Amino acid sequence: MDLGLRGKMAVVTGGSSGIGLAAARVLLDEGMAVAICGRNAERLDAARQSLAPHGDVLAVQCDILEAGDVERLRRDVAGWQGRCDLLVNNAGQGRVSTFAETTDEAWSEELRLKFFSQIHTIRAFGPMLRQSGQGAIVAVNSLLAYQPEPHMVCTSAARAGVQNMLKSLAGEFAPDIRVNAVVVGLIESGQWERRFQAREDRGITRAEWLADLGREKNIPMKRLGRPEEVANAIAFLGSPASAFITGSQIEVSGGLSRHI
Repeated sequence: MDLGLRGKMAVVTGGSSGIGLAAARVLLDEGMAVAICGRNAERLDAARQSLAPHGDVLAVQCDILEAGDVERLRRDVAGWQGRCDLLVNNAGQGRVSTFAETTDEAWSEELRLKFFSQIHTIRAFGPMLRQSGQGAIVAVNSLLAYQPEPHMVCTSAARAGVQNMLKSLAGEFAPDIRVNAVVVGLIESGQWERRFQAREDRGITRAEWLADLGREKNIPMKRLGRPEEVANAIAFLGSPASAFITGSQIEVSGGLSRHI
């Protein structure tokens, strides 16, 4: 299936690792030019080098919580390609804490991270997305938005708020820009790799450890998701192949959700 992305341009935040890196690779393979950003210069350069064989890539060091950094990213993209057809908002991580453990400062930090990692980039690239004629925003969100966990109360609340905001923006921006999300469950990442390396049973293989984890977490597919599986959903939602889809989400969780 041709997604209709060839010759178009995407910006992927948090593109130096995990889901962001996988999304950049998939979009390059679909024929897009891709700009990635991240805070760590060393990891960003390593990501750029790994992506270069796949297509035309730009890597920009950027803290998306800093409006000035995001404006510089916008200028670099404008000077490089002069357009943006797809914005993938992927940056952000979870905070493990209960309500009793979460300070006012932690609440402020988490809410700022989750909301302004969306707000700053959408403000910056909105005009180019409107000019595209097929502009799309795909946000990477968590299943916690619909299925909160008490040990991640702050992140769960912030994720739910972001999903509400995305729904509002889909109505406000239509028909010029489509706004959708991928809602992910447990996905293989550096965090899980570090836990595997620290495992007590040194005789268990990585595949066996991940399979055990999938059963422990009651994932019907009996494993964690892979970043490229999320990336494929991002590519679909960001493409003209989903031209009549906005204000929606694709769940990539291996059947973990219990909500309807």
